[in-house]
This record gives sequence, structure tokens and C-alpha cells, in this order.
Amino acid sequence: METQNTQQVKITTADPSAIGLFGLAMVTLVASSQKLGLTDGLSMILPWAFFLGGLAQLFAAVQDAKHNNIFGTTAFGAFGLFWFGVGMSWMIQLGFFGENLAANADPRQLGIAFLGYLIFSIYMTIGALETHKVLFFIFVFIDLLFIGLFLSSFGIMHDATHMLAAVAELCIALLSFYGSAAIVLNTHFGRVFLPIGKPFGIFKK
Repeated sequence: METQNTQQVKITTADPSAIGLFGLAMVTLVASSQKLGLTDGLSMILPWAFFLGGLAQLFAAVQDAKHNNIFGTTAFGAFGLFWFGVGMSWMIQLGFFGENLAANADPRQLGIAFLGYLIFSIYMTIGALETHKVLFFIFVFIDLLFIGLFLSSFGIMHDATHMLAAVAELCIALLSFYGSAAIVLNTHFGRVFLPIGKPFGIFKK
């Protein structure tokens, strides 16, 4: 009688949340500077949109999938693709793909996309209640950002909603920097160096 031995190989991957949050922090910091009137134009936001907002978050999504983390995979994947979509939309508006596409660009269609992401962000905010408090408040400000972007795209109280989007985006950047730093330093030192807050414990006991 033959005995079969089964060996299991466990591949350990580092928590990708730090690089994902850093990517989010960088792109929202640069983008908020334009909304706040500190900088001008969209051209120099594009590299940060594609490489930090896009690629860094998609990388984090793929790595989170290896951890069987559906929340992180979905969040980083969806927002990584968001920045590719927004970046290409800006390129169309700037005439990179020709005058015809630029002339036919309707910013209200981008506004509808913001509405879709607002819906996504709201149910992800509910999920973030059971992650940690820093991530939860990042999602709260993402909700406010999309509310501001959606309303301003349709010219509804444009100045006020544009400023809402600008301030919310800056808050996302600052909280994301903190969240990224906390994950790196807490893991590196093996203790709570920067607190991120426990889950609210409303839905999961």
C-alpha cells in the first residue's frame, strides 16, 4: 500500500496597503493643488494619475488578491482604474487624441462617471467600518469628493461644490499619507507606532 505525502507551499507577501495608500495620497495631493488654485492646468497631474493613482493602486489590488482580501482588492482595483479613466479623459479634453474628440467632450458624462463612483464609494464606506478608523474616514472624504465633483460637473452651485471637492481631496491625501506611514512603521517596528483605530464593530463581532 502506497502512502502519498502532500506538501503545501505557503507564499508570504507583504501587506500592499501602504503602497496603495501612498499612490492615492500622491495623486490626490497633486490634483487637489489644482482645484485649490495653488497650481494651474492638468498636464502635470497626468504622470501622477497614471503611475501613482493608477499603477500603484492596481499593484496593491493584485497583491491584496493574493491575501484573499476582497475589500482591498476591490477598493484599490477600482480606484486604480478610476485614475486611468480620469487621466485619459483629461487627455481627451487637452486635445491629445485630436481636435474632434476634444470638441465633442461633454464634461457631464464625466460627471455621470463620478456619480457611479459615488455609489461605489458609499457601499465601500460601509465596508470600511470594519477595517480601521483611518481608512473609514478616507472613504468618508472620498464620498464628499465625488459629491463635489458630480455637482460641479453639472454646474450646481459650482464654486461651493468645487471647493468641497478640493478640500475633501486634500483631506484624502493627508489621511492616506498617515495611513501609509502607519502601516509601514507599525509593521517595521512590530508595535503600534502610529495608531489607526480599531474597527467600529457594528456589523462584525
